[in-house]
Amino acid sequence: MAPQKRMMLKADVNRIYDEEVYSEQKIREEKFFVRPTRQRKMKKGKLFSVGMGLDLPFCIIILVLLIIGMIMMFSASYAYAYYNQGDSYYYLVRQLIFAVIGVGIMFVLSFFNYNKLHKVAPVVLAISYLCLLVVLVLPGSEGVKRWIPLGIFNVQPSEIAKFAIILFFSHWCSKYYNKMQFARYSVLPGIIVFGSTALLLFLEPHYSGIVIIGILSVVMLYIGGMQTKYLGIGLGLIVGVVLILAVTNSLSYAMSRLDGWGQALEYTTDEMWWTTYQTRNSLYAIGSGGLFGKGLGKSLQKLGYIPESQNDMIFSIICEELGLFGAIFVIIVFGVMLWRIAHVAQNAPDLFGTLLVSGVFAHIAIQVVLNIAVVTNFIPNTGVSLPFISYGGTSEIILLAEIGLVLNVSSKIRLES
Repeated sequence: MAPQKRMMLKADVNRIYDEEVYSEQKIREEKFFVRPTRQRKMKKGKLFSVGMGLDLPFCIIILVLLIIGMIMMFSASYAYAYYNQGDSYYYLVRQLIFAVIGVGIMFVLSFFNYNKLHKVAPVVLAISYLCLLVVLVLPGSEGVKRWIPLGIFNVQPSEIAKFAIILFFSHWCSKYYNKMQFARYSVLPGIIVFGSTALLLFLEPHYSGIVIIGILSVVMLYIGGMQTKYLGIGLGLIVGVVLILAVTNSLSYAMSRLDGWGQALEYTTDEMWWTTYQTRNSLYAIGSGGLFGKGLGKSLQKLGYIPESQNDMIFSIICEELGLFGAIFVIIVFGVMLWRIAHVAQNAPDLFGTLLVSGVFAHIAIQVVLNIAVVTNFIPNTGVSLPFISYGGTSEIILLAEIGLVLNVSSKIRLES
């Protein structure tokens, strides 16, 4: 073969090899960010199953939680609603409206192409910032500014911020997955996004929201590829900020709650006795429920002893009326739901789906654990609602919207042939 032809052949081989290497490298860089292919085996007549439509077992779990929530919320609130609103069904009707809206959004999002959320993730984060700024200029209640009044109901911006954090970090980590080992792509965005959100929540003030969003941010970044060594740096920064705020007396409200932790059943001073009033009556409710409870609707602590028992302290009413076995049943339902969400996250078709579902898992798990820990006095008293059970419109709608995304990712899981 002539030397010139051999050189041309060698050049062609090198060109083809370079194109193949470049193509493979490009696929590796974008495999978690591009729209997933929907190569799954479809079976007729099975709309409600994983990989082919709605996940029926998961839908049943959510329905059970919503029913439990409605029943227990009404039981905990009807006396308070009658005394303060003149209508025993006041909170029940409103919660039903919120649930219907939330379920509608859930079903819409379950059939929506979740990969399109890449484009709106920064917009949702900006909207959450706007809401957190708006609430600061509005008149507050009892020294806090946490709600934006919109006629018949109020919007709580901190709940929108939780969803925005999940969505934004899912977008960011899946887009820059191969660069997340570098601090400027993991630690720096985390500090900027979480720090700005935490600052706005601090001005409300809403310390439990800061804790939840802080944990969510760390979980999302870590799952998204952040190196373990950066966790220590992040924790050190958080501890440092807390110490500075404590020394400057900027956490006086939170420190008063911390001072009363573990002293709910002990009389020390009159001030401390009233500081621990809610926690003490919550423990009375849990203790008086025994194994099987007093019976549905027969709680005594909800009759003015536990302030607004339909909110953060509703788990104590569950314990009082349904007993230890009723409380365990509710915890088991939460556990099964979280197991199902984890299963979807592990089998998601791409990293974006995995991060979205993992964020929902972390959000619900954090609030369940913190709420039960507060009610049972394992941690200081702070305002954390029990998902799907506590009264709250914004929380109910946001949580059901997140469940819609889980159903969406579940429907995209590729089936084995």
